[in-house]
Amino acid sequence: MLEYQVLIVEDSPTMRQLISFALKRLRGIRITEANDGVDGLKKLSAEKFDLIFTDINMPIMDGLKLVSLIRNDADYKDTPIVVITTEGAQEDRERALALGASDYITKPIQPNRILDVARTLLNIA
Repeated sequence: MLEYQVLIVEDSPTMRQLISFALKRLRGIRITEANDGVDGLKKLSAEKFDLIFTDINMPIMDGLKLVSLIRNDADYKDTPIVVITTEGAQEDRERALALGASDYITKPIQPNRILDVARTLLNIA
């Protein structure tokens, strides 16, 4: 069976848990959690991921900076990145997508939305 590696970069343990819990409904998903952008980059350099979820508002390094750094890495230029944010503002959405995010989810997060996005980006039927 195929295994998908998913990285969740989110400074709130509650949010990480919520995203993780939703994703665990999909078969063959292995989840790694990072609590900020710097931690996320460390984990990205240690192993290969098939999908990345990142919050925008985080201490140390925000999600938009993380997205741009990931997109500049040859190993990850095609890896889908989903940006999660409390910011429903159109400009944040456009900035995230312009930097290379594949999709965008606003909080409060609906578990079904996470599942739909993950299924689509990982091509899981």
